[in-house]
Amino acid sequence: MEPNSNFTENQLQEQLEQQKALANAIVRIRKSLDLETIFQTTVTQVRQLLNADRVAVFQFDLEKDWEGEFISEDVALGWDSVLALKVYDHCFGEQFASSYQQGRVQAVADIYKAGLSDCHLEILSKFQVQSNLVVPLSRENELWGLLCIHQCSEARDWKESEIEFIRQIADHLSVAIQQVKHFHEVQLQAAKLAQAVQRDQVIAQIVDKIRSPIDIETIFKSTTQEICKLLQADRVAIFRFNPDWSGNFVAESVVSGWTPLVGVQPTIFDTYLQHTQGGRYVDNQTFTVNDIYQAGLTDCHITLLEQFQAKSFATAPILQGDQLWGVIAAYQNASPRQWQSYEVESLIKIGTQIGVALRHHKLLGYAQYQAEQQKTLTSVITRIRESLDLDTILQTTVTEVRKMLQADRVTVVRFDLQKDWEGEFISEDVVPECNSVITEKVYDYCFGENFATLYAQGRVNAIADIYQQNFSGCYVQILEKFQVRANMVAPLLKKGELWGLLCIHQCKAPRDWQPSEIEFTSQIAQQLGVALKQDSYLKQVQMQVVQLAEATEREKSMERQELLAATIDKIRQSLDIQTIFRTTTQAVRELLEVERVAIYRFNSDWSGKFVADSFKDGWKLFAQAQPMIRETFEDTDDDNELPRNETFVPIREGEKLWGLLVAYQNSQPRYWKEEEINLLAQVGVQFGIAIQQAELLEQTKRQTLELTQALQELKQTQTRLIQGEKMAGLGQLLAGVAHEINNPISFIFGNLIHLNEYTQELLNVVKLYRQNSSLLPTVQQQIDKTDLDFLMEDLPKTLDSMKVGTERICEIVLSLRNFSRTDEVELKPVEIHEGLDSTLLILGHRLKNNNKRPAIEIVKEYGSLPLLECYPAQLNQVFMNLLSNSIDALEEKFKTIHENYLNLSQRCPIIPLIIWISTQAVNNQIVIRIADNGLGIPEEVRSHIFDPFFTTKAIGKGTGLGLSISYQIVVEKHHGQIKCFSKPGEGTEFLIEIPTTS
Repeated sequence: MEPNSNFTENQLQEQLEQQKALANAIVRIRKSLDLETIFQTTVTQVRQLLNADRVAVFQFDLEKDWEGEFISEDVALGWDSVLALKVYDHCFGEQFASSYQQGRVQAVADIYKAGLSDCHLEILSKFQVQSNLVVPLSRENELWGLLCIHQCSEARDWKESEIEFIRQIADHLSVAIQQVKHFHEVQLQAAKLAQAVQRDQVIAQIVDKIRSPIDIETIFKSTTQEICKLLQADRVAIFRFNPDWSGNFVAESVVSGWTPLVGVQPTIFDTYLQHTQGGRYVDNQTFTVNDIYQAGLTDCHITLLEQFQAKSFATAPILQGDQLWGVIAAYQNASPRQWQSYEVESLIKIGTQIGVALRHHKLLGYAQYQAEQQKTLTSVITRIRESLDLDTILQTTVTEVRKMLQADRVTVVRFDLQKDWEGEFISEDVVPECNSVITEKVYDYCFGENFATLYAQGRVNAIADIYQQNFSGCYVQILEKFQVRANMVAPLLKKGELWGLLCIHQCKAPRDWQPSEIEFTSQIAQQLGVALKQDSYLKQVQMQVVQLAEATEREKSMERQELLAATIDKIRQSLDIQTIFRTTTQAVRELLEVERVAIYRFNSDWSGKFVADSFKDGWKLFAQAQPMIRETFEDTDDDNELPRNETFVPIREGEKLWGLLVAYQNSQPRYWKEEEINLLAQVGVQFGIAIQQAELLEQTKRQTLELTQALQELKQTQTRLIQGEKMAGLGQLLAGVAHEINNPISFIFGNLIHLNEYTQELLNVVKLYRQNSSLLPTVQQQIDKTDLDFLMEDLPKTLDSMKVGTERICEIVLSLRNFSRTDEVELKPVEIHEGLDSTLLILGHRLKNNNKRPAIEIVKEYGSLPLLECYPAQLNQVFMNLLSNSIDALEEKFKTIHENYLNLSQRCPIIPLIIWISTQAVNNQIVIRIADNGLGIPEEVRSHIFDPFFTTKAIGKGTGLGLSISYQIVVEKHHGQIKCFSKPGEGTEFLIEIPTTS
């Protein structure tokens, strides 16, 4: 039983390994779509599992009669590789192909005992095969290849389990082969779809460009370039038909190396297209030839295509509406080409869009031409309405019409009704190549009988060719005389009667006049008729105007006198010279109805300038112009008899010539009337009086202002003197007090030294006496009574305190002397810090705490300063003013905050009161900053703090002169600067800058 048991276990183990290999192969097939990877993995696992010498995949080439090659293998060491070897078995098709297609598995234990054909045996021997197991691989029920298991070292009996295992492996490989084929087909379809989408996008872009509002040449150029790229053709060209069905290439895109056709190839005469008048293209059909030599084309057609270097082509028609305009063609020059349907479809789409673009271009051109006609018509109408000069209207009209119609000559003929329809050319515009007919006389004997009545009814006569009409010889001779080949004539009617003709001549060649051109000419002639009627009315009105002018002039003369009186009254109402100028110039301009009235003032050297003027709307102002200088003024009796652009009269200020009053007529010369000049002269006289009065008033105002300024300066000077006297008196008082105190203090301070020495000696004697002698009872009793030990200990301390007190008094006296400096009234180099410290010492009693507020803290930040040459006493006064103001500001801050907390019944917190004093030397300047953390100064107050008598303190607490005097001391005396910076609620800083060198 044990051997069978072992055999069963071995079989089970073998089947298990086969199932694992089969499962791995299935997983690989499902995970990968790469056949090479699937095959290689499969042959490797199968060879290892079956312990074979070689496992390979063989693929047939069905187009070569079952020839094939090994495309994948796994081979044991010591045996040859068969990879990529070509194999061809002549007997395979007859003997094995059908069986393998039906799924037959060939298992050969020993090739030499299996009865194989010699050719088959030879092939297997070539591959060192002793035993062979072959399973077919199919794809869509067709034999695709073989899965071959070779045993090369010895013969081998293939087990049923091995054969079944290999069959299952082959089935799954067949599934993989089929799956990969489907995947490749999907990829190919996706690529084709992507190409189609790309083609549609390119075509859409081309269509957008075609539809964009650009010129047709640019459309042709961009379209051929894009189609050439899209189709990857050697040339894409656009061919346009002529009326005789010949044609020319008008645009192309050609690959480098091929001869261009546009501008090089002459007119193409295709006999087939000429004979059939467009051939298949008229019916909107395409024409595609893959190889011109295999398509059965005529020799002449092939010869024409060889001129284009084409071997293959595809063409599509371009229809402009219902008419064949041309062809778009794609050429392959290097070789024949199989044109795909989508490529031809692309050409059809582009050809259709080009046709639409051509249609739009034609309609746009026609619309633009009509717009130009309407523009010209509007221009003529506008000129007729703007101008009353008939000659100008006619000349403008013939010029505009000739440009619009591109004719050789446009003229106006006027009839002389008294001479039997004889006429004359009175206006013309002609090209240089044709003769002028201006002032030529025209007389047609037949005109009255044949044409006059028709023209009077509004008929327009358009002749395309004078030699193709049945005209009388005399009429043709008249037209030939004026070089006319084509003629269009429109009547000019004045109040229903024929006044003349508007003639358009084409001299170089015949011309078919378009209906729009005839209608345009008729409209122009009607508008000229309106101008003729308008001219007639104008002449009537002009006669009436002349009659009314005299009556109007008389009325104006009366109005001028009234206006003159009103103007004089206005001058007298104002004493302001500028108001007088403005009022007078405007009134005189309106009075004389001129375009400009100006006032010109002379300088002392008789140069001058315009000081005022009044001008009509549209004219340039003179008041800012350059001075006008005239060397002489001519006095000619005949001046007023000639037309001039200006007239002027003098303006005199008393006996002095002050200037001129000038009236201008800039648009044209004017005959100045005597009454106008007299009126201007009267205004000039009144003007002189007004100027004299204004000058007197100006002098009075100026004197008043000077007196006011002098009074203000006197007050300021008086105040400064008073303040200076006060400061001088204070300085003398301080100096006197300091001197008087200094003498006794010096006596006391000097004697304290000796007193201290004497006291020490006495104390030493007392000590010695107590140590070396027995004291009498009365002496001992007195010592005990006076507490001699305490006196000996306290007496030196008392003397030291007296010394400190006297030193403090000396410092105060020195500070008083430094502050007053009564002996230093001139510039003197001083130490700035001494002045600041002296001022602080004097103000020391205000800095200490009191029952109203805590002490004010002084923070010094002194820099290293050189000696400053200055007025020491005056600078000390500045320091005193600024520090006093800071102390006042801090006291006001404490009072305000403290009262707020009292009103709220709350405890007031500690309020720091600080003054910062800093000094530094910067760029040859000494900079002193005095700042506090008070309530600050509002901006509206800060801008006035240096003004004299300006103060915000209560009455009796300040004069408003402290900062003003400080400003004068720093700025005027020391050529420095004093500035104030403040933020309300945060504090104030004063900045003093004094140069170290004058």
